[in-house]
This record gives sequence, structure tokens and C-alpha cells, in this order.
Amino acid sequence: MRVDYIRQAQLARLARSVAPGRVVVVYGPRRVGKTTLIRRYMRQHDPDALLVSGEDIDVQSFLESQSLAKLRAFVGRRRTLIVDEAQHVRSIGLNLKLLADHVDGLRIIATGSSSFDLAQRTGEPLTGRKLTLLLLPLAQLELQDIESAHETRAHLEMRLIHGSYPEVVLMDSNEDREIYLKELIASYLFKDVLQLEGVRHADKLLRLLQALAFQIGGEVSVAELGTRLGMSRNTVERYLDLLEKAYVIYGRFGFSRNLRKEIARSRRYYFYDNGIRNGLINNFNPLALRDDAGALWENYVMVERLKHNLYTGRQTESYFWRTYDRQEIDLIEERGGRLDAVQMKWSPKPGRRAPRAWREAYPDSSFRVVDRENYLEFITGG
Repeated sequence: MRVDYIRQAQLARLARSVAPGRVVVVYGPRRVGKTTLIRRYMRQHDPDALLVSGEDIDVQSFLESQSLAKLRAFVGRRRTLIVDEAQHVRSIGLNLKLLADHVDGLRIIATGSSSFDLAQRTGEPLTGRKLTLLLLPLAQLELQDIESAHETRAHLEMRLIHGSYPEVVLMDSNEDREIYLKELIASYLFKDVLQLEGVRHADKLLRLLQALAFQIGGEVSVAELGTRLGMSRNTVERYLDLLEKAYVIYGRFGFSRNLRKEIARSRRYYFYDNGIRNGLINNFNPLALRDDAGALWENYVMVERLKHNLYTGRQTESYFWRTYDRQEIDLIEERGGRLDAVQMKWSPKPGRRAPRAWREAYPDSSFRVVDRENYLEFITGG
């Protein structure tokens, strides 16, 4: 695909968010385009901004100083400071607060590859000063700018199997995509997590993720995972939490209004990118040769809907729903007191209805089935 730049949905929000005395923090997984985002912001809105990398030792010596004189000298006459990979700078939050408080008119942007690291370093010092943006692999909402409807449908199988990382989307061959994804998993996926104190076992993280890859759409038992993988319950819970904060997976709780037969405490996990999921289990076979098309479809639609809600500012709480007698719905969205129930089905079939227990318990809710014939409206529209 010959495209120089795919318009990122968060670019407009970034431009609106930058303001004097405020620190805008851009989070997200590695390789999703955070540096591209800030360079595009500079090109379109602020070409004189000072862009530095938190990995640079000289930059670190200034930004770790807690000396207002050194910080002022570092910024000079620039009106915007952008710190890429800011998680590498110790006490970055305190130093950015000093700049925001004492350099009149200064606008600050910081990027980081993981929320838990950068949040710990910016959280408390920047209370009231910080606004956060999350950047994820490309959304269909963004890709529709460079594709016609028939091209989007032609690319659907590739999205289900190889995912939507920017470089994956722009590559021309599946062989290149698979090499890239395997390298991404080997070199970057665990990098942030393994840098944390007390997390030393990449093999255990890999086995945990592989187990989750085979359980998309099903409730996850922490105790069962621990027994199968030879880990304590506490270790499994800690790893799950870290993998969520590193934007590898995300979880959904069950929805319940305290009906006795509803399951509410268990969780389901999804991957932020189908290509990562398939790379973890080393299965890039075409759909015709695999038995997990339904799981791939559910994961894809779930994360595309998440990105749609995030990038359009749609404030929605999301759950799954299941009863002890196995009636279930993949996605429940709660917004402004309204409940919308959504079932994901790869194969179109007219006449599907919500489970009887749901209809009886929540008669005022809506229900729809998202399949490969009607999915585009759901992930790019309403």
C-alpha cells in the first residue's frame, strides 16, 4: 500500500489539547505511531517546537535535574517542549511540573510506551496539569480515509490475521508482515514489563498470553491458569495487570444488575491487535484453514469498537453478559442509562434474537448482531 501518512484520529484531539501550563501525555504500545503523531503535529501546528528523546543521556541530565535554572536553559525561547519516550527520564513528572508552573506560556507534550511506568512518574506531581491520550494500532475509522468500501472488505481477512499495526498495514506481502510481527513480539512486546522489578520470566508471560489467545470470548479462571502454568494466583493476577497496562491485552467484566443467575465477577480478555494474538501462537494460516475464525472475528470487532469509542469521545462502559445456564451476549454497552447488547457472528444469519433471559430482564435495551456483512457501520459509525 503506497501511502506516506494515514491520518491519525488522535491528531486533531492532540492539537486541541495542547495549551500553556498543561502537560499532554500520549500513551500506547510500542510501534503504533506515537513519534509519527508528534512529528505530524509539529508539521501542521507547531514547527518550532523543541522535540527531544528521553533516551538521550544529555536530555536526561537536564530533565532529571530538578533545577529550574537548568530546565529554563534547556527550553530556551521555545514555546513547546515535546519529550518522546519520556518514561526513560527519572522524576519526569516533577520536572515537567516545574516547567509548567514556572515557564510562562510553555506547552508540554510527553509520550510513553506504557501507562504504568509513565503514570508512576507523572501521576501525582502533575495532578490537575495533565491530560492523557491513548494511541492504539490503526483503527478502521482511520483506514477508511485511504480505502474504498470494496478495498476495506477485500482487506478484512488480512486484518483478522495480521492485524493493524501501521507498518503491517503498509506492507505489501504477508511474508513481510509475519516477519515483522514475530520481531515485534520478540523485541518489544515484553520490554516494558520485564524492566519492572520482580518480573524476570519472559517464558511465563509468553505461556500466559498463549493460554489467553486460545480463550478469546471465554471466561478466564485465574486459579485454573495458575495451576496449568505452574504459577501462584497472585503471580497470574499481577502478570495480567501488567500486560493490560502495557497495552497487550484488555479485560471485560460481566454485566449484572444483581439478578441471581447472572455472572458478574469473572473476566474475558482480548488482544489489542489480532496480529499479535496470532503471532503468539504462530498461526498465520488463512481463514479457510483454521477453526478459530469466530474468535478472530470477536477480537477484531471488540477492539475496533473500543478504538471507535475512544477516538470519537463516546463515553461508554463495556461488559459481557452471561448466565449460569449459559445464555450469553458478547458485548453490553452502557451509556447515559441506556443498554445496547451486541452479538458478534462471523456468518450472517437473519432473525437472530437476544437470549430470552436478557429480553425479560432488560426489555428496554437494544440488540443487534454484527457480522461480516454489516460490521463497518458498527466500528466506524454509530
